Amino acid sequence: MSFADLGLSDELLRAVGESGYDEPTPIQRAAVPSVLMGKDLIGIAQTGTGKTAAFVLPMIDILGHGRSRALMPRSLILEPTRELAQQVSENFKKYGKYHRLSMALLIGGVQMGDQVKALEKGVDVLIATAGRLMDLFGRGKIMLNRCELLVIDEADRMLDMGFIPDIEEICSKLPKSRQTLLFSATMPPPIQKLAAKFLNDPKRVEVARPATANVNIEQRLIEVRADKKRDVLKDLLHAEEFRNAIIFCNRKTTVRELATSLKRSRFAVGQIQGDMDQADRIAEFDRFKSGEISILVASDVAARGLDVKGVSHVINFDVPWQPDDYIHRIGRTGRAGAKGIAIMLATREDREAVERIEKLTGFKIARGGGAPEAEPEQAAEAAPRSAPEKREKRERSPRREPRTAKPEPKASAQVPEATPVIEDMAEEWNGPLPSFLSHSAG
Repeated sequence: MSFADLGLSDELLRAVGESGYDEPTPIQRAAVPSVLMGKDLIGIAQTGTGKTAAFVLPMIDILGHGRSRALMPRSLILEPTRELAQQVSENFKKYGKYHRLSMALLIGGVQMGDQVKALEKGVDVLIATAGRLMDLFGRGKIMLNRCELLVIDEADRMLDMGFIPDIEEICSKLPKSRQTLLFSATMPPPIQKLAAKFLNDPKRVEVARPATANVNIEQRLIEVRADKKRDVLKDLLHAEEFRNAIIFCNRKTTVRELATSLKRSRFAVGQIQGDMDQADRIAEFDRFKSGEISILVASDVAARGLDVKGVSHVINFDVPWQPDDYIHRIGRTGRAGAKGIAIMLATREDREAVERIEKLTGFKIARGGGAPEAEPEQAAEAAPRSAPEKREKRERSPRREPRTAKPEPKASAQVPEATPVIEDMAEEWNGPLPSFLSHSAG
């Protein structure tokens, strides 16, 4: 199946071809035709499967007709982080280069002046984080009553970061006749309620069981003593199979300290964490993308959506506090059909968190070598434990209590690519059936 079978315009097909893509991914095959037909849609797909292009491509053709007006964007894409918003804007530039569409990026951490000027000229596509959008709306710098299309991207991440009340308020200011698309890798109950409230008879597109890992990712777990973590990590980074890596930590302080330690060991390393200015975060990410540095130490602000081709390893220096985050972190490797390796360093104290991850994914992670944990008696004879550290406030706010995943049938994560499942949440489509829709179910 080719992109031409999806019903995209010749100009868009030309841009896609020049970007080096020949065949659509499962989420693109399933979602694009329905979006072109004007249907509301819920797209559930694991990270790294081409979710962004699944809404960017049809939006470009939909918005190719019409004219923008000052302060009144014709479409709105909501993203949870600045990095994700930036990446979506890059996708629009890449695929929309043969369309005359205007675009504005509203994110925090940068001056408002240029953003306001862009809005005053009128934009077809507005890509925004919720905080900056609400700020400008409160100042009377933007009106949403002519928005024809809304995309809520990474909806479960929005839930994690406490943005759902803002999303509800934003939706209430949009015209009821709009088309709404909601994309997420997982679908917890609060997101289902959000979809039921603001989407109209949406088509549900699911290309993989929620909370499954990419089949191209080899997963490993190394059981290690806490005081040996850095030594084991450095051994991994010296391995022959290593090319580059994103290393995830739970705390911003750990990101800073680990990056400093690796620099002292002469590794080419950078960092991304929430205390950094936006310009510095983008600069570090660009250095990693260009190959200037081979290691990026990051907090969970980099766990979703950041797309770098050819990342050989993702290493969880800390076991994530929430099992969902494991899926999103390791999804930075094994992208676009490439193979990847995900390694998690786990201590004795992490066993409960590891069990929650394995329960959520239905997959037993292979155990590997490392510096083993001492037995309880041995540990008692070792140096006395240090006083418990205060857990640093997480990157996202407010913090959730760990969710208990519903039991699912045990299944290996290494399964063939899932056939897209397309279903209406209310009633089946009863209008005329375009020829290209015959391909959408596989």
